[in-house]
Amino acid sequence: TSFHLKANELNEDFLKKLQYMFKSKAISITVEEEVDETEYLLSTAANRKHLDDAIKNVKNGKLKEVNIDKYLKKK
Repeated sequence: TSFHLKANELNEDFLKKLQYMFKSKAISITVEEEVDETEYLLSTAANRKHLDDAIKNVKNGKLKEVNIDKYLKKK
């Protein structure tokens, strides 16, 4: 089970819910900072340029139409 929340949302009630969910089972808790997706995508100059170019293409109507059925497996 994964929980995604802000540090200030941790409280005694949350811990009680964890205890209820897992009762006397051994559990492992890992805490790591989540990276904002937008921040990550803009973190390199190459990615930033690629995204800026893509946005300009959309604004200028330069879109490529794709037939998704071509890529779906037929049963």
